[in-house]
Amino acid sequence: DLRLSAAKCCFSIFETRSIRAMKIAVMLHLLGAVIWIGGMFFAYLCLRPATSGLEPPQRLVLWAATLRRFFLWVWAAVALILGSGFYMLATLAETGRIPIYVHLMLYIGVVMTLIFAYVFFSPFPTLRQAGATQDWQAGGAALNQIRIAVGVNLALGLVTIVVATAGAM
Repeated sequence: DLRLSAAKCCFSIFETRSIRAMKIAVMLHLLGAVIWIGGMFFAYLCLRPATSGLEPPQRLVLWAATLRRFFLWVWAAVALILGSGFYMLATLAETGRIPIYVHLMLYIGVVMTLIFAYVFFSPFPTLRQAGATQDWQAGGAALNQIRIAVGVNLALGLVTIVVATAGAM
């Protein structure tokens, strides 16, 4: 029957577009996660130990310049992760069933974003100001706050990767 054939064709095109859109969303989501979590991993486990031997003026200026650049990428990563994540969540919601691991990823991701916003709007400006005024003690305290927050966010990011991959199995 010609009508049945046309209906199958139209459904197939719609389904293909939907699958393609979901694949693009997953790709953008993963790119954002790799940029953010990978950057935190590098900063926390590679750059931090490498800068420990520097004098405070050199170390704090280096960290302020590095974080200024990295945080621009984190904002882009957060936009990719949240935008693609909410798209995928809405797509899953249409099926009437959202797995628990998706809820966990959402909650952890929101907490991570709030922690990043705290770092960006509180200790990071203090670190930059301390470098400009050569207040090394205040800069060190701000950098320590950032270190703690990044450590927490790195742990949360790695847990999210485990939750996502284990939940999707």
